[in-house]
Amino acid sequence: MFDLILRRATLPVGRGSIDGGIDIGIRDGRIAAVEANLAGETVAEIDATGRLVSPPFVDAHFHMDSTLSYGLPRVNRSGTLLEGIALWGELKPQLTQDAIVERALAYCDWAVGRGLLAIRSHVDICDPRLLAVEALLDVKKRVAPYLDLQLVAFPQDGVLRAPGAKELLVQALDMGVDVVGGIPHFERTMADGAASVRLLCEIAAERGLLVDMHCDETDDPLSRHVETLAYETQRLGLHGRVTGSHLTSMHSMDNYYVSKLIPLMAEARLGVIANPLINIVLQGRHDSYPKRRGMTRVPELMAAGLTVAFGHDCVMDPWYPLGSGDMLEVAHMGLHVGQMTGQDGIKAAFDAVTVNPARLLHLEGYGLEPGCNADLVVLQAGSAVEAIRTRAARLFVLRRGRIVSRCEPVQARLDLPGRPETVDFLLNRG
Repeated sequence: MFDLILRRATLPVGRGSIDGGIDIGIRDGRIAAVEANLAGETVAEIDATGRLVSPPFVDAHFHMDSTLSYGLPRVNRSGTLLEGIALWGELKPQLTQDAIVERALAYCDWAVGRGLLAIRSHVDICDPRLLAVEALLDVKKRVAPYLDLQLVAFPQDGVLRAPGAKELLVQALDMGVDVVGGIPHFERTMADGAASVRLLCEIAAERGLLVDMHCDETDDPLSRHVETLAYETQRLGLHGRVTGSHLTSMHSMDNYYVSKLIPLMAEARLGVIANPLINIVLQGRHDSYPKRRGMTRVPELMAAGLTVAFGHDCVMDPWYPLGSGDMLEVAHMGLHVGQMTGQDGIKAAFDAVTVNPARLLHLEGYGLEPGCNADLVVLQAGSAVEAIRTRAARLFVLRRGRIVSRCEPVQARLDLPGRPETVDFLLNRG
C-alpha cells in the first residue's frame, strides 16, 4: 500500500524515458519503490508522464539575514561589493528581529514555490546583539516542516578585523549555528587572512563542525587564501567537510599557479561554491575592457573531481537588486558564464543546483533511491537540459510525500491565423 505514486516519470539520472517512464511509490514520507509499472494499491496518484521528477533544488550559499532588504537604508548606487558591505554596516543598527524573521519567512515561501527545499544561509555574527542569529534560528525552527535551513556563522567584518568577532562567532555556534564561516580576504592583511583561516578551521575541528568560507572573492590574482584553506583542511583532517565559496580570484590567476592549486584542493577534498548571478555582477568592476567575468573555474574544478555547486547568494539586498529564489535561473547563468553549453555541461549545471549542493550540506535522505525522503519536484520539462533552457514550471513540489506547492502547466494561448490555439513551452523533449 502506497500513500502516493508518481506515474511514468522521467528521472535526471537517465533511467526514465518519455515513452515508458518510471513510477515512484511513496510511503510514510519516504520513497518506497522506484521501478517501471509499479504494482500496488495507492491512496493517490500524480500523472508525471513526460515530466522530469527531480529531488528538490538546494541553494548552497545564501544570505537570508539581508534578503528582501533592497533599498534599506539606501540603494547601492555603484553596484560594487564594497559599497554593499558598507550599506549592510549602515543597516545593521536599524535591524529588528521581527523584520528579519518576516523577510526570511517570505523568502522561504518563495523558495518552496520554486522547489527549493534546502538552503545554507550565512548569518552575520559581527553585531554584538547577535540579532540576526536569533532571528534565523527562530526561522529555522519555523520552516523545518517544509524546508531545511542550515546556518553558517559568518564574520562579515572579519573575525580578526572586527573587535570581539571571535567571541561572537563562538557564541553563535553555542546558540546552535551549524557551520563555521569566514572571510579571509577582508582581513586587514594577507597574513591576517591566513591566520583567520587557521583559527576558524581549528574551531571547526574542535567542535566537529563543517566549514564554509567566503574565500578570495576578489579580482586580485594574489589573493590565495584557498591554498591556505586546503592546507589547513589537510593538517586538521577535515577532508570532505570544508567548502570554499566564491573563489573568484581563480578567474584571474595564471594557469601555471592554478595547475598546482587545483590538485591541492582535490587532495583536501574541498567543496566549491560559485555564485554566478552575483560573481558576474560584482567582479570585474575595476576593469575597462576586456572585462573579466569573475566566476571561478567551474569546468576545470569539476573535471578534477571536486564537488562544485552553484549558489544564489543574494536576492533583493544591498548587493543585488534582482532574484526570485529560482535555482534554474542560477544554473542558467552559471553554464553561460562557464561556457558549459555542451550537453554534459548543461547536465552538470543541473547537478550543481541539486545533488552537488546536497552533498556539500551533508543532507541526509536526499535523492531518488528507495529509502530517501520523499522530497520531490515535478517539472514541466522532459529532461534536465530542457528544465534549464525553459526555466521550467514546478508543477508539484513534495515534502516528505506531501504536496506543498503546485501550479498549472505554463502555456501561451495564441490567436494567429492557421496556427495552434495553445503552445506548451515543453518544445523539445530531447
